[in-house]
Amino acid sequence: MRTNVIREKLYDYIRFAEKKEVKAIYTMVEEEIATKDNPWDDAQFMAGLDRTVEEYERGEVTASIW
Repeated sequence: MRTNVIREKLYDYIRFAEKKEVKAIYTMVEEEIATKDNPWDDAQFMAGLDRTVEEYERGEVTASIW
């Protein structure tokens, strides 16, 4: 089954699931959710991003729209 179909089925299931079932599903993935890296909280990532912006503003690098 394709990932987008699975996501859709999970979303529909969770939307209408009983409170107990939602809590059980959350318990299964809680640790992974908590440990998921957030790049905006990563000082090294943000410093690199700031450097790139400064280089762009000084005209040292060019950028393109994705």
